[in-house]
Amino acid sequence: MARIWMLLATMMLTLFIITGCGSDKKETKTDNNESVSEEKKNEAKEEKPEEDKTKTTAGEASDVSELIAYMEKETEGTAKVLYENKESQVHEMDGVSVSLDEYTVVELNDFHDDFSIPFNDETNGAVIIAKYTVTNELDKDVYYMPAFYLSFTGADKAYNNYQYLLPEEEQIDTKLPPSDDYVLKAGESVTGYYTYPFGKTHFDKALDVSTVAVEVPAAESVKGDFGNPIGKVGQFTLSLNAAGADKVAANEAFYKDRVTTDDMGVKKMLKEKSNIGKSEKLGDVTVTLDGYQFTEFTPNEVEAPRFVDFKNGIVLLTVKFTLDNKGSDAIGLSSMTSKLTVNDGTQYMFDQGMLLNYSYDDLIDAGKSGEYLQIYTLDKEQYEKIWKDKPFELEIGPIRNQDATDISKGKRVNFEIK
Repeated sequence: MARIWMLLATMMLTLFIITGCGSDKKETKTDNNESVSEEKKNEAKEEKPEEDKTKTTAGEASDVSELIAYMEKETEGTAKVLYENKESQVHEMDGVSVSLDEYTVVELNDFHDDFSIPFNDETNGAVIIAKYTVTNELDKDVYYMPAFYLSFTGADKAYNNYQYLLPEEEQIDTKLPPSDDYVLKAGESVTGYYTYPFGKTHFDKALDVSTVAVEVPAAESVKGDFGNPIGKVGQFTLSLNAAGADKVAANEAFYKDRVTTDDMGVKKMLKEKSNIGKSEKLGDVTVTLDGYQFTEFTPNEVEAPRFVDFKNGIVLLTVKFTLDNKGSDAIGLSSMTSKLTVNDGTQYMFDQGMLLNYSYDDLIDAGKSGEYLQIYTLDKEQYEKIWKDKPFELEIGPIRNQDATDISKGKRVNFEIK
């Protein structure tokens, strides 16, 4: 019996030693990990740069080639760069700006069928990768929804970002998300990417036009309230190839009526004059005639039905004014009208508001001045044979506010174009 108790005592002592040794190793490993972890934290604190108000910009960790490689891997497709442009375009909005920093047109073929829906159910097509920066130079927070919709003449739909082609952290709508109410803090700048997918059928249509347009939303001053815009809606024009680049360069010569900005056809300059500087008072507004352009216009196939009544060709007259508003009401640019009289006062026509870009929210605020365009559609044959060597008389007014209320007591002013 004594021997049994001695044996049990020996076994208990051995078990206690083994357990104690195991406990010592576990505690040592934990202590070492905590020590290493603390060292890493200290190193991170030492290496962390001084904090500023600029969020991580796309491209710090990835350039376009890496993004394309990611897209190939995700889609199991084959990518090829067709065209790229690194010339920045900037839209200013009263202290908030949006820039298109660069973009790349990428052919993407033979990708997985899981990605076919945004490519209009095709597995061959193209992607435009665009890099945008939104900057708030104001001393207050603003709210910006990065919804950069793309379209082109004859497009079957509006194109938007497809989030599964690039890493989520590289995309600008991840950095200005709805979960944060799209807030862009005072002094903050945010950069990120957007991808526009096209199936081959749609992309071929876009290539035929050679340019596409991106609408740039206005910023908002009040959270959740899209009725308080900062600045105006803008537009970027992207060429898809060399022909598109030539078209964009040529269009710089023309006033930015809708015919030009929406790429409705081809303009050819016939006659122009700038820096006229003739002014007339209209109520509390000074109206200044800055210049005019007569252009021969050939609409493209998509827009041709709009001009079906012009059997003998089309000449457009686009006139540029400056309105200096000294009144107490904002001027509603979409509410105003004008009249053009030709052929020694025997014929007249009204402006073509549908060929301008003015919307209900396009205003010249009290105490501000701004550009005002008017456009008229002329029969080319009559212009060449009768009108071009005679004076054109323009009648502007009355001045109207945003709700189309006359704020110049019915008065009008006249300008002569020779």
